[in-house]
Amino acid sequence: MSNNKQRPIGVFDSGVGGLTNVRALMERLPMENIVYFGDTARVPYGVKSRATIETFTAQIVEFLLQNDVKALVIACNTIAAVAGQKVRAMAGNMPVLDVITAGAEAALATTRTNHIGVMATSTTVNSNAYARAIHSRNPDVRVQSQACPLLVPLVEEGWLDHEVTRLTAREYLKPLLADDIDTLVLGCTHYPLLKPLLKAEAPGITLVDSALTTAEAAAQALAAADLLNSGNGSADYRFYVSDIPLRFRTIGERFLGRSMEQIEMVSLG
Repeated sequence: MSNNKQRPIGVFDSGVGGLTNVRALMERLPMENIVYFGDTARVPYGVKSRATIETFTAQIVEFLLQNDVKALVIACNTIAAVAGQKVRAMAGNMPVLDVITAGAEAALATTRTNHIGVMATSTTVNSNAYARAIHSRNPDVRVQSQACPLLVPLVEEGWLDHEVTRLTAREYLKPLLADDIDTLVLGCTHYPLLKPLLKAEAPGITLVDSALTTAEAAAQALAAADLLNSGNGSADYRFYVSDIPLRFRTIGERFLGRSMEQIEMVSLG
């Protein structure tokens, strides 16, 4: 596109979860065109080596750059933790936002007691990425992280208000609540769909939705770079995946909160 402001935002994830970030961007920046890539053929990334994750990430970023994006959103905690620097090096001066940085900054702005909890996948917890991001900004904050490996399959099953999910979340929350946190980061792109359930199980705790915080960070970064789309036309959304597995559309539309019309399969690497 000849007009820099009308160029799309590129959003990417190892799978389908990053669509919660697309949803938040659609709501926060309704004029913006968006290109999404989910590496559904090679998910999950969490079990792969750093070198492999960086290789896959470079292929995705190259694809998005070929689609003339004006900004990049890393909507994947694993990629943000392992390959964030790689993405920024490839992007040059382009704004690059990621869920970990945005989530950490929002948690620090929210906490009153300096006791922050993080719910995430085992890979993200083991990477210590949220604690590092928080402590680099305020070393005095206490961070308690909890791996929640069972929540992703429950969300993908659609059990958002199921008793099994409620009991599972309750178990994961126990050590966090025992640590007297006042702020809880939802450190996985699947978890925003569980906000109503988590609010009920952890009353009085402020939830930090990394999808919402990343969308807000994107809005600020685009404004600072004078790249906000001020056009009057309807926004264009394109969805690319490396495989279209069984139930992808059903799960994707649950995450996105609307129908997915333009899904195209592309092969990378």
